Amino acid sequence: MSVSERLQALQPTDIGVPGPTSLDMARAFRSVRADPLSFLVDVADRYGDLVSFPVPGPPALLLNDPADARHVLQTAARGWGKQTVQYAALARVTGPGLLASSEPSWIEHRRLAAPAFHHERLLAVGEQVAAAVDAAVTARLGRGTGTEVVDVAALTHRIGLDAVGRALFSTDLSGHAQHLLDATSRAAELVVRLGRSILPTAPWLPTRTNVRLRATRRRLDSITGEIIAERRGRRSPRGDHGDDLLGLLLDSGLDDTAVRDELVTMVIAGHETVAGALSWTLMLLAEHQDAQDRLRAELDAHPGPVSLLGHRETLPWTRAVVDESLRLFPPAWALSRRSLGPDVVGGREVPAGTLAIISPWLLHRRGESWPTPLSFRPERFLDPAAARSAYLPFGQGPRLCIGREFALGEMVLVLSRLLREHRLEVPAGWSRPVAQAQVAVHPQGGMPLLVTGVGSER
Repeated sequence: MSVSERLQALQPTDIGVPGPTSLDMARAFRSVRADPLSFLVDVADRYGDLVSFPVPGPPALLLNDPADARHVLQTAARGWGKQTVQYAALARVTGPGLLASSEPSWIEHRRLAAPAFHHERLLAVGEQVAAAVDAAVTARLGRGTGTEVVDVAALTHRIGLDAVGRALFSTDLSGHAQHLLDATSRAAELVVRLGRSILPTAPWLPTRTNVRLRATRRRLDSITGEIIAERRGRRSPRGDHGDDLLGLLLDSGLDDTAVRDELVTMVIAGHETVAGALSWTLMLLAEHQDAQDRLRAELDAHPGPVSLLGHRETLPWTRAVVDESLRLFPPAWALSRRSLGPDVVGGREVPAGTLAIISPWLLHRRGESWPTPLSFRPERFLDPAAARSAYLPFGQGPRLCIGREFALGEMVLVLSRLLREHRLEVPAGWSRPVAQAQVAVHPQGGMPLLVTGVGSER
C-alpha cells in the first residue's frame, strides 16, 4: 500500500449519517469511559436511530432501529463478523473461545460445546444448580425470620459461580471459587477498559492496563490449569472424562490451551451475566411489592421443585418478571460487528470494514417498541405479541448465546428458592445504585436490600 493510500485509509468515510464530531468526542472522553450507558442514551436522543462516530477509515455506526439490528445480527449475519475491538479485548482473556471467536472458527467451537447444553443435560443438572442456590442462601441468610441488610449482588455472584461449577463442570468449585471469582472479576474490569475504545490498543505496549491484564491472564491460566489437570487425572467408569462441558472438551481431543479458553469463556459468561441480571431482578421486586407478592403466590401454587426448563408454562409470572428485568437491565449492554463486505444499513450503503454497534440497553428502552419503556411491567411479557423483535438480552441470530436456556432457568430457579422463604424490601432512604457497564451491567457499589425470613410464618 502506498503512502497516499495509507493516508486515505485513515480518513473517515463520510456516508452522510449524523453524529458527534471529533471535538464532541474529545470533550466527552472522560464521561464516555465513566458512564458509557448515559453516553449512548444521549447520542441516540440527539441524533436518532442511526448515528455515526468520527473514526479513521470505514464508518462506525450506532444502530438503534430493531430492523437494522436484526439485519446485522440475523438476516445478513454471515456478512458481519466479530473482528472488533470489543471482542479482541475479550479474547485477550478468554483466548479464541466460543464467545470471542470470529468466523468461521466459532461454528466448530459451538459444535463442541452444544452437547453440554442439550435439554436432557440441563434437566439433569437442575438439582445441582438448586443445591448451589440452597448452599449460598443458607450460608448467608439462614432460615430465621429476622431482618437484615444484605448485599444481594455479592450473594448472586456466589450463586452464579457455584452454579456454573456444578452445572458445567459437575463439581463444586469451592476449592477454587474465590480465586476464580477474583481473577474473572479483575479480568472483566480490564476487558471493559480496553473494549470501550473504538480504536485498538496494541497488546505489547507497556500500558498499565496491558501489564495488569497480562498478570490477570497468568492467574487465570494457573487456576484453570489446576482444574484441567485434576480432571485429566481421573476418568469415569465408562473410560471418558464425564458428560459435562469440561469432560466433553477433554474427550474431544482439544489440547489443554483450547480447553482452558472454553472453560474461562463459560465461567465469565455464565456467572458475570446471570449474577448481574439477578441483582437487578431482586431490586425490582423489592421496589414493587405487588409483583413480589404475585410471584410468591405463584410459587405457593406450585410447591414442587422448579425445573431449569419448562418454567414458562408452570411459572408464567416468575418468567415474565425475569424477562422484564432483562429488558430493563440487559447484561450484554452492547454488541459489535464488523462488515466483511459492502452492505446497506438504515438505507445507507456502507463499505467493507464498517463497525456496527448495537445496544440492547437502548433497544429495550425504545418508546416506539415498548409503551412506558422505563416502567417495570412484567405483564407485558404475558402477551405473546410483546415486541420480541426489539428484545435481545442474549443476542440474536446464529450467534444467539448458547447458554440462554441455562441462564433463564437458573434465574427462575434462584427466585423460586430465595423468595419462598424470604421477603425483599428497599432500605430506608433508598436510591438505586448506578448501573455500571462492565462485561455485564452491574450495580455500582453493590445492591443492599432488606431481607426478611418468612419461612416459619408460612
